[in-house]
Amino acid sequence: MMNAYYTDVLKAISDSNRLRLFWLLVHIDERICVAEAMDVLGETHYNVSRNLKILQKAGLVTAHKEGKWVFYTLNRDGTPFQAQLLAAVESIPEADLATEIKKCHLRLALREGRQCVVGPASPEWAEIIKNEGLD
Repeated sequence: MMNAYYTDVLKAISDSNRLRLFWLLVHIDERICVAEAMDVLGETHYNVSRNLKILQKAGLVTAHKEGKWVFYTLNRDGTPFQAQLLAAVESIPEADLATEIKKCHLRLALREGRQCVVGPASPEWAEIIKNEGLD
């Protein structure tokens, strides 16, 4: 019988929104909070939070609370299965998610001292997106 871990992991990334979120974490190699992910992906708090919890439950990401923010990072446990999974997700062409990568770099630039200081859908973010032609 196959270990349920493998099924849980593959189910977790079988949803396109969770795969985009996981792909983003793989490519930016940076921690991200729910507010930042909301702005980058254009998703609601409920959806981003729920998807991150599913990825966390599957062991793909870890959560770390700092003040009022919860930051999520990739879980790089080093197993051969996870290394192959990360390589497979990393091989998805960046061109397919170029807008998300650009938005992510812009959103992370709003941090102060590696800390998220701007909530979701802020006026600052709206102005940046408008100026960059990403709205």
